Amino acid sequence: MHALLASIPIALVIVALAGLHWRAASAGLLGLATALVLGVGVFGLGSQTYPQLGPALAVGGAMAEALFTTASILWIIFPALCIYELQQRSGAFDVLQRALSRLSEDPRILVLLVAWFFGLFMEGVAGFGTPVALAAPILVGLGFTPVRAVTLALIGHAAGVSFGAIGTPVLPLLAATESGVALARASALPHAVLGWMLVAVLFVMSAPERPRLLDWRWPALAAVSFFVPYFAVATVVGPELPALGAALIGGTVFAVILRSRPSGRGRSDVSQREGTLLRDVIKAVLPYLVLLLLILASRLIPPLRSLMREASWHWTLMGAFSGKLEPLYHPGTLLFAGFLLGGALQGRTRAELIAAMAGAARRLTLVLVALAAMLGLSRILVHAGMTDALAAAAAAIGSGWPLVAPFIGVLGAFITGSATSSNILFAEFQQATALTLSMPVAPLLGAQNFGAAIGNIISPHNIIAGAATVGLASGREGQVMRATLLLCLVYAGAGGVVTALLIALQ
Repeated sequence: MHALLASIPIALVIVALAGLHWRAASAGLLGLATALVLGVGVFGLGSQTYPQLGPALAVGGAMAEALFTTASILWIIFPALCIYELQQRSGAFDVLQRALSRLSEDPRILVLLVAWFFGLFMEGVAGFGTPVALAAPILVGLGFTPVRAVTLALIGHAAGVSFGAIGTPVLPLLAATESGVALARASALPHAVLGWMLVAVLFVMSAPERPRLLDWRWPALAAVSFFVPYFAVATVVGPELPALGAALIGGTVFAVILRSRPSGRGRSDVSQREGTLLRDVIKAVLPYLVLLLLILASRLIPPLRSLMREASWHWTLMGAFSGKLEPLYHPGTLLFAGFLLGGALQGRTRAELIAAMAGAARRLTLVLVALAAMLGLSRILVHAGMTDALAAAAAAIGSGWPLVAPFIGVLGAFITGSATSSNILFAEFQQATALTLSMPVAPLLGAQNFGAAIGNIISPHNIIAGAATVGLASGREGQVMRATLLLCLVYAGAGGVVTALLIALQ
């Protein structure tokens, strides 16, 4: 009975988002209000849990944790959006699009360049729907129908979502484990094993004719050139760079090999103005190159890493609530430095930088409310003991839980449209279930993050947002979901098998 009651706030969020098509902020506030009523009135938050504090202080402490984490996440989203706004206003994205389209005339290879490498790159640096919003219109311009363009863009960016926006989805999971590298490795492993499925589907969907055996060398190269550095970066560096770094490395490798193949066009046509275009491309990606160097230096140079982590702010409240922030080591600080330094190297004026910051700030209002509401809901569930009640019910599945864990991430992404929000909702639930079943926590949190990533391709929010960028008529979004649903379920199920095997081998 307690588990049923504990599930009501989450169920209301699902109904409001998926059934009533509410905004995430409104649905989150509804779930938070319901959790407060049940947490205080039924589960005894402040009377049975933390009786020394009382309901008001217990709720206040939980919300203080939620607001602190909200600020920490916003400090990543804001500078990521600053870079996006600056690049959009300066025409840098147009330069990247032009460079990609010059590499090949084969629509299947163009899909690998645009939906795969470009989409994964934008997911790594910005996330939050940016890859679909940018890649889908390019694909329409290359001749794909709006439905097919949105479908391809959604599938293409999925593997990077676990580490989108410089690792933002991992932040809600860090409270459950001390090692960001362990979480990154556990999240990256299922993608590295299964990601070929995404590339294969992209390749098959990108042309009406059936690919010849020789044609498969290109999706194979795209998969290997991305997932090898993806897993290596996750294992060595941590959660900030797997998507961004692998997209840069893999995309470069893919482009170099692609350019080295014999071409039916004359060499003069191929090389025309390439020097100018190359300089334009380097200038266009300067903020990301600066960011990449800053993150690599701060993570891989031990003295610098130790120095940056010395600045640490840790607070406790009433002996029951706490938070921690390392401001210099925080990805948001490095993102903002990349924005300022990269923008300066591009020759952007102070007015342009300020305009980009203003544009980014305007985008944050609903994100702020939605994040705070979802995080508040999560912390109330935890401190009222409602997450423990859900975990106890889930534990009835027993040793089969790893097979189910990715689908929890899928569910969260489906209802919120965000891997970060999915992880906020279910991180503590996955952790509590793991502890109840005496299973290692990191693989199940990795499965949560893995499922949240693939769940993005069926989320109504993402489909509707992508459809809006290509002028897809209202009512046709269901065609996109039908095209992505089976892949999502198969991919999540296979991820459950990988997680179960990983746990069995530990």
